[in-house]
Amino acid sequence: MTKQDVFTATDPSLLDVLEEIRSREPIFHNRNFGASAAAFERATAPEFWEVGASGRRYSRAFILRNAEKFTGVNADTWQHYDHALRQLGPDTYLLTYTLKQTDRLTRRATIWQKTPEGWRILYHQGTVVTSEGDDDIPS
Repeated sequence: MTKQDVFTATDPSLLDVLEEIRSREPIFHNRNFGASAAAFERATAPEFWEVGASGRRYSRAFILRNAEKFTGVNADTWQHYDHALRQLGPDTYLLTYTLKQTDRLTRRATIWQKTPEGWRILYHQGTVVTSEGDDDIPS
């Protein structure tokens, strides 16, 4: 297994789930996710929280209060790639990927749960990285 395969491996039986979830990323900045506080509320679990790329923690209540600030961002030019999906439980999945914004590179991780009402997010994290190098000791 190559180094890249370790980070992007997805069981072939999960490829349909991967595509379904991938279309909702990056969360909060994607038309498929929603464009209102009500849409964000439906798409996040009551216990949702996240660690932003800055390292700050954000509660669901904070996200809902500030939803309009996320919907004004033009994410159409952002690139996301190296998606991988790992099943954590019967209806729970970890999606990881790299997000390239205009001048910022981050690794992202979102825990998604399939419910009778649809997909919802339990947790999200973004981490700023300075290069796309992996398995290298930082200098």
